[in-house]
Amino acid sequence: MATILKAEERAFKENPNKIDHYRILSDFSIINKGIKSQNLNFDIRQLNPKQYSSPYHFHRYAEELFMIISGSATVRTPEGLEIVNSGDLIFFEKGESGAHQLYNHTEEPCVFLDVCTFIGHDICEYPDSNKLFIVPTYEIFDKDSQVNYFKGEENIKEKWEEISNNKK
Repeated sequence: MATILKAEERAFKENPNKIDHYRILSDFSIINKGIKSQNLNFDIRQLNPKQYSSPYHFHRYAEELFMIISGSATVRTPEGLEIVNSGDLIFFEKGESGAHQLYNHTEEPCVFLDVCTFIGHDICEYPDSNKLFIVPTYEIFDKDSQVNYFKGEENIKEKWEEISNNKK
């Protein structure tokens, strides 16, 4: 079934739980029309002046594409900063080389289409704050807390003995 999202029906609302400087708006008409895409996540977003789209990040398991519909913004990538304008497409490959963040450096809103592949899960990494974000469970971890695979597994024989003794 085809679903048409008319430009005049866009209903931009602030995403909940945002903080100052990250107050991006999303088109809730996508939700209102009941669109539940399985492998292709997409949002139409409005980035108001002096706001950032999100913390600087990259996806380990997803590719992302922005199309600037109207306005202008500055995109941050590993190569530096570059101004993007209405009609521009920006492709972010998965992995560190696809890290990105938008900032609206103008006095006008910047509206863009955000399209991201989705295979049921993703891990976003945030180089500036050293965090890992697990999607879709919304768990966030400090990357410095990484541990060895066998940490806490050294006493497996005692655990099995305990289980065996409890069954008797």
